[in-house]
Amino acid sequence: MIYIHWLLLTLYVLAVVGTMITVLMDNRQPAKTMAWMLVLVFLPFVGIILYFFFGQNTRKEKMISQNSLDQLTKRSMLEFAEQKNLVLPSQHEKLIKLFASQNWALPFKDNEIDIYTDGYQFFHALLRDIAKAKHHIHIDSYIFNDDELGNMIADALIDKAKEHVEVRVIYDDVGCWDVKGSFFERMRDAGIEVHGFMPVKFPAFTSKVNYRNHRKLCVIDGKIGFIGGMNIATRYVRGKKKRGKRQEARSKRVLWRDTHLRIQGGGVYGIQRAFLVDWYFVDRTLITDRSYYPVMSASHALSLDDQPSGNNCIVQIVTSSPISEWPDIMQGYIRILLEAKKYVYIETPYFLPTESVLLAMRTAALTGVDVRVMIPYKTDAKLVEWASRSYVHEVVSAGVKIYLYQKGFNHSKLLVSDDSMCTVGSSNVDFRSFENNFEGNAFIYDRDMALRMKEVYMNDVKDSVLLDDVEDQNHRPFLKRLWESVVRLLSPLL
Repeated sequence: MIYIHWLLLTLYVLAVVGTMITVLMDNRQPAKTMAWMLVLVFLPFVGIILYFFFGQNTRKEKMISQNSLDQLTKRSMLEFAEQKNLVLPSQHEKLIKLFASQNWALPFKDNEIDIYTDGYQFFHALLRDIAKAKHHIHIDSYIFNDDELGNMIADALIDKAKEHVEVRVIYDDVGCWDVKGSFFERMRDAGIEVHGFMPVKFPAFTSKVNYRNHRKLCVIDGKIGFIGGMNIATRYVRGKKKRGKRQEARSKRVLWRDTHLRIQGGGVYGIQRAFLVDWYFVDRTLITDRSYYPVMSASHALSLDDQPSGNNCIVQIVTSSPISEWPDIMQGYIRILLEAKKYVYIETPYFLPTESVLLAMRTAALTGVDVRVMIPYKTDAKLVEWASRSYVHEVVSAGVKIYLYQKGFNHSKLLVSDDSMCTVGSSNVDFRSFENNFEGNAFIYDRDMALRMKEVYMNDVKDSVLLDDVEDQNHRPFLKRLWESVVRLLSPLL
């Protein structure tokens, strides 16, 4: 019997050593490599399980062929080529070309954009546009809850399916783990095509639990697009109204503050492409018909004096994923920080920046750029909150201003810079969004839009407090600093 113990121990050691070699050969960031090394060494057995679930690197894995990707991109490229009088802003031309060359995120002009910072406004607009749909409705959401709001959206989609409108829905299998299958089956029975993204079925896809579709996209008839940070869940509308005891009980729960966009114009082509790539991923169906890319009249028509009849509000829909060659959204944030002349204002619910983003942020602040980061006063994940504190104090020492949002949980992901550009989407400033998740952001180059987004930020400042006003940076308890530094080691895994 004793030989069996030694045999099992030998097999375990070989497994650990083999896993450590695999981690080293992935050539990840040293901090992330060290984090996994520590987990494998100091968490016997558990470390192997954690790596199996969360540690495997898929960036070099081809989950969609280049030929299929080219076919899905071809239609949006044709629409891009047909644009008249497209003028790229000189101060952001390099950033635009970066996204276009490595992400096929093409810049489209003539966009009209509505900003939603309130769940009531956003979901009212979404339901209104769903009701008007004539040809197709495409929804891609990390969370699609089986709650009052989720069922209201589902009912609206079912009604449109009965009217022979094509309805396609993608939900993330991990984001919807607590949603019963019957909720989605009800939609399927009504004729809606519904797919879970990368289902986690033990043991075949267990290693994929770490790579989730965190995007929040919607396209109506190819003419209206939604993108931002709001999932389909009542947490975004909870607490606004009180009607009876049940509503009063719900109003005591934390209201989630978020930012979402409604886009009309060429930018919708980018959202459509992002959805159809995801649809091919889950359904293996190539959808490239022109009807999904209807002509945007303002993008092509010329007025009598041969000038564009639209506007030059330029939008790029940039996606990133663990299977793309480069971390596109992270690279965009770095370039914005290093190119900024006056300011960069950021909102993120989770602040666990990669080393390159951290360096860019400190460099910008040290060169005199007004860098501000807004995070929640309290997050929905205590471990993440502890880990983020060490990063917070590191950037504060370089001159970055940290605001703590107090009016609910700020789940918003936005950036605005120099009154000339802004971005809104699903990507947090953390390892998971920049490296592991499938994310989508709208990058917008327009002074008017940047000023509107700046106003959103400054309104949130009114509901926030500066970190320096609530915490003495020079006299923080040693044990607290030690604990934050220890938890920071796990940042790449959170």
